[in-house]
Amino acid sequence: MSIIRTATVLPILAVLIVPSVAQANSEWHFTGGEAGYTSFPDHVTSTKTRAEVLRELEQAKADGSYFYLQRGVPVPSRDTGPGKTREQVLKELANISPEERARMDELYFGQ
Repeated sequence: MSIIRTATVLPILAVLIVPSVAQANSEWHFTGGEAGYTSFPDHVTSTKTRAEVLRELEQAKADGSYFYLQRGVPVPSRDTGPGKTREQVLKELANISPEERARMDELYFGQ
């Protein structure tokens, strides 16, 4: 009876203990409180040097993306140049193949 008990208890304990050990290396730890987690930033090892981080920070400040990231909003995309004119888009739409037209109809209209 004790062999059966040991054979069942050990795997159950392993299943319960392994996730908590794996979680010890992460920044976030589960807690039973209202928030449900606690942050431990010192548990994470960085792969960048301080000089690399400072260089990236200066670059973000120089290109203006730091302003947006500081406020938690997405950084607007950069213009890659002039887009197509209305005439170019209409000409492109008129010259698509029937297969492409069927694919677009299926995609947008479900037909």
